[in-house]
Amino acid sequence: MTPHFSLEELTFSSTAIRLEIDNTPAEAELNNLQKLAEGLEQIRTKLDSNAINISSGYRCLKLNRALKSRDTSYHLRGLAADFTCPKFGGVDEVMRAIADSSIEFDQLIYEFDSWIHIGFAEAGAKPRRQMFTIDKKGVRAYL
Repeated sequence: MTPHFSLEELTFSSTAIRLEIDNTPAEAELNNLQKLAEGLEQIRTKLDSNAINISSGYRCLKLNRALKSRDTSYHLRGLAADFTCPKFGGVDEVMRAIADSSIEFDQLIYEFDSWIHIGFAEAGAKPRRQMFTIDKKGVRAYL
């Protein structure tokens, strides 16, 4: 898809393998995955070209439900990924670097002090640049 992000990486799920779920994206999701890969390239550049470790990218509905995620998740559309970048720094440092950048994300979520969720807007939609923290206390604005 891009120099540093393959379709296999953006669709891989150990849960899907374990539960024998076919996580193959349809054409619409493939187009969105291209946009996601391009956005992740921008993030990688912002993070001093350090490798980004994707823990979750595209999820089909069956997989998304198996993970107990909402049916409105951008993962279903191929427009979201969860990741870390340990060679750049901790999750908070990575979050701050992206939050302070000009990258046009739709949502940036600091999740459970463990990973970052990035979501990009669909084609033709204006990126909202929403930033949240999600943890045991609930959901709140990221400061």
